[in-house]
Amino acid sequence: MFNTSANLRILLVFAVLGSPACAWLEARAAAPKLKVSENRRFLVYEDGRPFFYLGDTAWELFHRLNREEADRYLANRAAKGFTVIQAVALAELDGHTDANPYGFLPLADLDPAQPAVREGANNDYWDHVDYIVNQAEALGLYIGFLPTWGRYWHDAVKDGKPVFTRDNAERYGEWLGMRYRDKALIWILGGDRTVDDDTQKEIIAAMARGLRRGDGGSHLITFHPRGGGSSSQYFHEADWLDFNMRQNGHGAEYTGRYEHTRADYDRKPVKPVLDGEPLYEDHPVSFDAARQGHSIAADVRRPLYWDLFSGAFGHTYGHHSVWQMWTPARKPVNNPLLPWFEAVDQPGAGQMQHARWLLESRPFLSRIPDNDVIVTSAVPTAVPGSGRYRMVATRDAEGSYAMVYTPAGRSFKVRMNKVKGPQVKAWWYDPRTGRAQLVGTFPNTGEREFTPPAMGEMQDWVLVLDDESRNFPPPGRP
Repeated sequence: MFNTSANLRILLVFAVLGSPACAWLEARAAAPKLKVSENRRFLVYEDGRPFFYLGDTAWELFHRLNREEADRYLANRAAKGFTVIQAVALAELDGHTDANPYGFLPLADLDPAQPAVREGANNDYWDHVDYIVNQAEALGLYIGFLPTWGRYWHDAVKDGKPVFTRDNAERYGEWLGMRYRDKALIWILGGDRTVDDDTQKEIIAAMARGLRRGDGGSHLITFHPRGGGSSSQYFHEADWLDFNMRQNGHGAEYTGRYEHTRADYDRKPVKPVLDGEPLYEDHPVSFDAARQGHSIAADVRRPLYWDLFSGAFGHTYGHHSVWQMWTPARKPVNNPLLPWFEAVDQPGAGQMQHARWLLESRPFLSRIPDNDVIVTSAVPTAVPGSGRYRMVATRDAEGSYAMVYTPAGRSFKVRMNKVKGPQVKAWWYDPRTGRAQLVGTFPNTGEREFTPPAMGEMQDWVLVLDDESRNFPPPGRP
C-alpha cells in the first residue's frame, strides 16, 4: 500500500550533505537518550554533551503527509539544523475522524484505550507513525511527540464529552510508552489548552503516569499550554514534568509573555524552560491579518533571541503553512500564504540554525541571562528599547563571554567587566546569515559603545564579547 523506494531514501540522505549539520548527522548511528543537565537548566545527551533543542511545529505531520512527503519534510529540517520535530498523534484537524493519506484512523470507536492496530506490516495508522518516527531518528531528529491535541481531553468532541477520561488516558499513555520505548522522542502532553479543573489535571497526570510505566522512564516529558501560558501554571512541581514549555504566542512585540520566559527560569524548584510556540513565520500577526499583516523572517528571529537570551535552553520555530501541512487542495486555517512544500524554505526557517551554531560555539551549560550587560538596562523606551526593539543579553557565568541581541541596527553601550580577562575581543554576528565580523580587541575597562555594521529597521545583530585569552573561534564556528 505504501510507495517508498530505497533510491528515494538515498537521495534524501544526500540532500543534507554539505550543510553545517552534515558531520553531526553522519556521526550518529542511533539517537542517544536525553536528560536534564546537572544544573537543571539545559538538556543533555546521556554522556553529558549539550543538546540544543531547535524545534519545528509540524502538528499535522502524522495525519496529513504520506511517506514520500514526510521524507521530503524531514530531510529539509535536518539539513537546516533542526533537532526536534513537534508532531501530534491524534491531530487537531479532525485527526480522530479524518483518515490519514492511506485511509487509516488512529482509534477504534474513538476510544484511546483501543488504538486501531492490525496485524501485518504497513497495515494501520500506527505503522505510518512508526515509519516517520524511524525516519526522523535516522536523520538525527527527535520527535516532540504529542499523544493528542488538547481538544480531545479538554473539549466536548464525542457525545457532548471529551474523548479522554482518567482511565483511558493512562491506558493510552502506557500503550504509547511501550510502543516507542526505544525511539528518539520527547513526550509533550497538553496540546494548546488550559487546565481548568481537577478532572482535566488528573487526565494529564494519568497520561504521564501511563507513559512512564510504558517506557520505563526512558523519555523526558513536558506540557504544551494555551497561548500566553506555561506548563508551570499547572504542573511545575509535578515529578513527571522534566522541563517547562511556554506558548508565548503569535504577537510581534516583546510583550509580558516573553518576560515570563525569564520568570519560569527563576522558578523553584529549578527546571529548564523552552518556548514551544512563538510567532510563526507568515502567520497573521496576533491573528489580525487585515490590520497587522502576516509576519516575516525578522518577526520570528526576534523571539528566538528574546527567549534564548532570557534563559531558554532552546527554541521552537513554526511556519503557518507547515504546522497544518496546507496545500491548495485543503481547507485553509487562518489564511496561509504558501503550500507547505514551498513554505519549508522560507528564510526564517533557515535562519534559526544560526542561533544554534552561535551558542554551541561557546561554553554552553554555564550560560545565564543577564540584561545588565547592557548599559541603562532598566530604561524601557530608547535603549535597550521596548516593543519589537527590545534588547536582551546573556553571558557565561564564568565570565568567558557575553552576548547582546539588538533587533534594530543602532549604537548601544555595554559594561565590559561582565567579561573576565584584561582584554576583550568583540565580534558582530549576523542572525540572517550566520557570518561573524571581528570588531577588534579592547581593554576591559568601563563602558564601551558599539555600532553595528548596518543600521536601521530589521537589521538585527548580536554583539559577542570574548575573553581574549580563551582563544574562542569566530562566533558560529565549532
